[in-house]
Amino acid sequence: MSHFTYHTSPPDRWVMPRPYRDANLRKLKYGPVAPMTRPGLIARLLGRA
Repeated sequence: MSHFTYHTSPPDRWVMPRPYRDANLRKLKYGPVAPMTRPGLIARLLGRA
């Protein structure tokens, strides 16, 4: 018998699936989803986002 034990490192994060997150809980924590592009000056002045 061998006295050596086989050690493995934990799996990489990209291999492990993300746990389920409810959309409402995400919104409470991070706020509403923001657009990728920032609205222009005119849209911001008129209040359209």
